[in-house]
Amino acid sequence: MSKKVKPVKYSPQPTSSRTTYVLGGLAIVVIAAVVIGGVLWSNNRSKPRNEGYGGVSNSAVQVAVQEDGVVRLGTPGATTTIDVFEDPMCPYCAQLENTNGQEVAQKVDEGTLAVRYHTLDFLNRLSASGDYSSRAAGALLCVADSGNAIAYSKFHGAIFAPANQPKENGKSDHSNDDLAQLAKDSGADDATAQCIASGAKVADATAAAEKGSAALAASGARGTPTVVKDGTIIDALGDVNWVTKLN
Repeated sequence: MSKKVKPVKYSPQPTSSRTTYVLGGLAIVVIAAVVIGGVLWSNNRSKPRNEGYGGVSNSAVQVAVQEDGVVRLGTPGATTTIDVFEDPMCPYCAQLENTNGQEVAQKVDEGTLAVRYHTLDFLNRLSASGDYSSRAAGALLCVADSGNAIAYSKFHGAIFAPANQPKENGKSDHSNDDLAQLAKDSGADDATAQCIASGAKVADATAAAEKGSAALAASGARGTPTVVKDGTIIDALGDVNWVTKLN
């Protein structure tokens, strides 16, 4: 007769120990800290520098359209010159303007910096109208041709303001009349507004954009925004202190 074996009760063991829970909790805390730190770092990077300064305000600052269609903004004797390549539809160009535009304006006012703006139009295809970049570039030329540097600076900032810049692949953008009103709100006169409303400078802006694209490629850069000083590309999106390092 075989010996009866007493059944053994099986008690499942917990798959996680107290140590596991503690380590898991610490991991969550670390991840949360990294996420929060990343958000704060990102917000700090995109926060407008020199906030409250606004656009150019010095009457000694001049604006002019040069032979290649580039717009130069600065005093005649500015000690440093940079080239800025941008597209009115480019969200990263708007980020750069929002972050550093007021710093740039103060440097221009102080006579230590002149900016050569190359306005490109390769993002026309992402605008609702199909030609917004060209029309906005034409509007900027109209204001530059008026010789009103203060209005140009303000209008340039307004073009890239988050409240005004059309979304890529959006359902709408600004008409010429809208751009003309935005220019008037920036201090442009009636003749300048009419120049914008009629699209008088769009063809010139298209030709200038073609030259600007060639100059951008020659610089070694491939996209916008690009900031170049003395032939060297500046890491303007990666280094929020780039303006203060110019002089």
